[in-house]
Amino acid sequence: MTPTPHIAVLGSANMDLVAYVAEAPRRGETVTGREFRTAPGGKGANQAVAAARAGATVSLVGAVGNDAHGSTLRSCLEHSGVDTDLLRTVETPTGIAHIVVDDEGGNAIVVIPGANGTVTALTPGDESLIASADALLLQLEVPVEGVLAAAQAARRHGVRTLLTPAPAQPLPPELLAAVDLLLPNEHEAAALTGIPDDPPAAARSLLSQVPEVVITLGSRGSLYAARGTEPVMVPARRVTPVDTTGAGDTFAGALAVALAEGNSAPDALGWASAAAALSVQRPGASASMPYRKEIDAEAGVTS
Repeated sequence: MTPTPHIAVLGSANMDLVAYVAEAPRRGETVTGREFRTAPGGKGANQAVAAARAGATVSLVGAVGNDAHGSTLRSCLEHSGVDTDLLRTVETPTGIAHIVVDDEGGNAIVVIPGANGTVTALTPGDESLIASADALLLQLEVPVEGVLAAAQAARRHGVRTLLTPAPAQPLPPELLAAVDLLLPNEHEAAALTGIPDDPPAAARSLLSQVPEVVITLGSRGSLYAARGTEPVMVPARRVTPVDTTGAGDTFAGALAVALAEGNSAPDALGWASAAAALSVQRPGASASMPYRKEIDAEAGVTS
């Protein structure tokens, strides 16, 4: 039986304020929505929940405010099986994400970092937690200084680091030097490389900076590339999306678990794709994330 992997996550925890509309409003336009929901979110928290539901032991390093949103987020994370001992409580208000979801499942998001903006360095206990993990998941909704500190701690202890470079921004060379696998979507890959509409070329460019790259391509699947090997394209499952919010985080969390369990990159990508396919057929971010048994069933894995 495969040992349960331990995944450490350093990243954001937000409260998502989600409006569902037929079509997103244009500038200056007011539209009537059909539903509003408040739900836990933030790329760090989302990836932590995704990895926990996918079968890992998960710990989240980050920050929430000393407010109702912070208490709710902590409670929801713990309910999903995420260890929050190193999730700090600070006086800055909890981060917020305003999300508009249209009837085609597309979304537009405005993030107000709040407490997430205080995660600029590791605090006591963070490095030992990272050192104990099988993998570290990172994103860019907390300050890059904090992300860099975590990545370099992981490198010191030989822990595999996966970075989702979102929101897209220039990345310091010292951060890329500490990353094992970069996980951009096609838009982020283009922003990082200056190569639009050509994921294979973008992947080749990124391999000059990191050993492995996975570029997610939405309904077209994902592209895996590593130094010294031929790129591998893994198709997505054909589904009708309801809400794509959190799909990339679901993919990242499931991928980290599958790789930490020793699966090959193509097999891990296929399993993560099954997780993402399940998530987009449900509303919400963390609320839509599937559990291990569901992913195995969707991926055709038999115990």
